[in-house]
Amino acid sequence: MTSQGGVSIALVVALALLAGVTPVAAQELTPRAYWPAPVGTQLLTLGVSYTDGDTVPDPSLPIVGVDSGIVTATAGYTRFFSLAGRTASFFVQQPYSDGNTRAEHELLGDLERDYQGVGDITAGVSFNLLGAPAMNLQQFGELRHAPRPILGASFKVVAPTGNYDTDRLINVGANRWAAKAELGYIQPLAPSWLLELDVGVWGFDNNSDFVGYTREQDPIYSAQLHLIKRFGPGFWGSVNLNGYHGGRSTVGGRELDDLQRDTKAGFTLVFPFAGTHAIKASFATGSVNDSDESFDVYQLSYQRVF
Repeated sequence: MTSQGGVSIALVVALALLAGVTPVAAQELTPRAYWPAPVGTQLLTLGVSYTDGDTVPDPSLPIVGVDSGIVTATAGYTRFFSLAGRTASFFVQQPYSDGNTRAEHELLGDLERDYQGVGDITAGVSFNLLGAPAMNLQQFGELRHAPRPILGASFKVVAPTGNYDTDRLINVGANRWAAKAELGYIQPLAPSWLLELDVGVWGFDNNSDFVGYTREQDPIYSAQLHLIKRFGPGFWGSVNLNGYHGGRSTVGGRELDDLQRDTKAGFTLVFPFAGTHAIKASFATGSVNDSDESFDVYQLSYQRVF
């Protein structure tokens, strides 16, 4: 390998975790993901999030001082329907990101990238296995006042539709397919208190055009725990915690020391108004690969039920 090639692969290895700026899949915090709704309910969501902080690989890699500021706007649509007599739902989300990432590299000095554009589209389905048959509005009201255990399953796919520059390490799109299978269980603690546990696994296709190399990634296993308090119809809050493990990458046949094995914690509050409208606000903070580096995520969205 030439000296230039050696520097190139060093850069690829050092910044592999920064290859895509879409939200890290395993870091999801989605309370009430398996709570049902009456058949025919539709939900439109328009939101914005701001991610601020550090993303670093293992300290053995030659990179320090990573710092990112990313604004992401998201439009989403969800519809509930009956499938084999059970509650089911379909959703689709489209993000748009604008951000800046800075880093220091021992061979190449200061690195900085501004990026913006349409991100990868996500679509998925969720299906109730226990506790939530297909319901009308009256039956849903009865469940809300006397909740029962609920078990659901979901499957989502992220398609490589986002902006991607093959000559750049940092992109809005990931240039690969990804999919997640998950089980979610809701246990009522009291009429107005719920405990939710979700466990899932992400799988990733290869990115065969990662600045001239092929990038592979192992599966990521994740778990979420949510303590949810209902204050009134459509008015609720939650405390959220997750953990994830896996996702080691291989770039150009070289395995990276970038195993993900950390946690993220935060809270969510949803406040309804004018009958069919709501504002959802959330905050979360997390760490990166057992290091002293951390990041914060602020989210605010408008929801319309119809």
